[in-house]
Amino acid sequence: MNTDVIVVGAGPTGLMLACELALAGVRTRVLERRTAPQRHSRALSLHPRSVELMDQRGLLDRFLPLGRTVPGWHFAGLPTQLDFGALDSRHGYTLFLAQARTEAILQERAYELGVEISRGHEILGVSQDGDGVEVETCVPGGGTETVRALYAVGCDGGRSLVRRTAGIGFPGTDETLTGILGDFAVVDPRPGALDAARARGVIVAPLEGGLTRFVCLDPERMRVPSREPVTLEEFRTSLTRITGSDCGVAEPDWLSRFGNATRLAESYRSGRVLLAGDAAHIHFPAAGQGLNTGLQDAMNLGWKLAAAVHGWAQPGLLDSYDAERRPAGRSVTENTEVQTLLAELTLISEYQRPAAALRSLLDQLLGIAEVNRRLADQVSALDTHYPPADPGADPLVGRRMPDVGLTAAGSAATRVYELLTEGRFVLLALTKDPSPGKAVDTDRASRVTAVSVDTYDEHADLDGVTEVLVRPDGHVAWATRTADHATRRDERVQALTAWAGTSSSRSRSCR
Repeated sequence: MNTDVIVVGAGPTGLMLACELALAGVRTRVLERRTAPQRHSRALSLHPRSVELMDQRGLLDRFLPLGRTVPGWHFAGLPTQLDFGALDSRHGYTLFLAQARTEAILQERAYELGVEISRGHEILGVSQDGDGVEVETCVPGGGTETVRALYAVGCDGGRSLVRRTAGIGFPGTDETLTGILGDFAVVDPRPGALDAARARGVIVAPLEGGLTRFVCLDPERMRVPSREPVTLEEFRTSLTRITGSDCGVAEPDWLSRFGNATRLAESYRSGRVLLAGDAAHIHFPAAGQGLNTGLQDAMNLGWKLAAAVHGWAQPGLLDSYDAERRPAGRSVTENTEVQTLLAELTLISEYQRPAAALRSLLDQLLGIAEVNRRLADQVSALDTHYPPADPGADPLVGRRMPDVGLTAAGSAATRVYELLTEGRFVLLALTKDPSPGKAVDTDRASRVTAVSVDTYDEHADLDGVTEVLVRPDGHVAWATRTADHATRRDERVQALTAWAGTSSSRSRSCR
């Protein structure tokens, strides 16, 4: 069989994962039940950490021209916005970009890397044994196909069949609150009409193609099940009830209802089957964090799964995906539950007065720079920190590597993120010491780039750091502040062995 990994689902998470695997030389096939890419976009934003990931892979120039940068973002719809511009990132903004555009860019990149994308393939089930997995699908035109690979990853959404057939539990809470969204070709053209709707808590956003999106929570319709279709008449009635006007909405391109069901998979891995994106976590779309969390899942999993396929992953490396990303998923679900509760209390008549007072208090707190930055770090995912296994590790370990500018001997100025475009580890010596290159022997040369740095931009997190190993996903695997050459050499060898393996073993074949 000519496939190492089967990715189920061609949404942003599945496509990002396929790109990461293919970049690492893994034969990857994506199976998608839809016969064509999704035209409508539920998500509209790439938050700072996701923008950084695209920068790390040299893809940002494909995204930026198609979107609009927004330096502020909201938390629970409070008037005082989160200041992404104050964050420690070159990309202190949200990129306002339709999900369909994100998928199109990632699909183009996947094709460039040789990924096979099979559309019109609906999954019937997944089974596994000690040597691999088998995925049975319905194929276009009738009949079935069974595809075998070493691993399968479910990126097939909240109702994931991969998750269910793998026997992974999905505990959480059912929906108790729903909202509606609509993309309209015609809206009220009068100046200030849409501003009035925004003042009443309705989200109004311009989209491509002359469309305008409205998102609202109607107190009298917030218990309607999300499975019930939305009609134009309902939308107009809800807008009138909330704002006093139907905002002139007409010619809907898409109408949808969404709910606050919140669930987190019991595990992101069961043997050779793994989960990412909405298959692993679902929640209310508060602050637009869902798509971004899925992209970050894919970035964390891709290089680890590639290491397992190629045979150089040390014991426990693939399990670290669940250990690192499941807490991140829990953090997002808890964060969105808080925001949803604030919104819901405001809609319930008996709580409206105290809820308004609570929102006013929280809005005042957002005016405090330290509070604002704490929540901005959380929503943007820049606060993601993977706790190291060694409690005595350097404080930098597990955190995002600062994207400092640097120069190396005989090389032009560059940035750390520009060194990550090939999805390799980056070993940096910040002491003008050429010894790191000697540590990357021929067994690791294909997966570790060693750079002896002449100069680099000052950054508080790097004060005293003499050497650092950056993971392919941009997080720090190891760092040291010792100046002793022998000690540093021993630490380096241990770190390279633990993270980058000891040999370039060839991948196992599917049987």
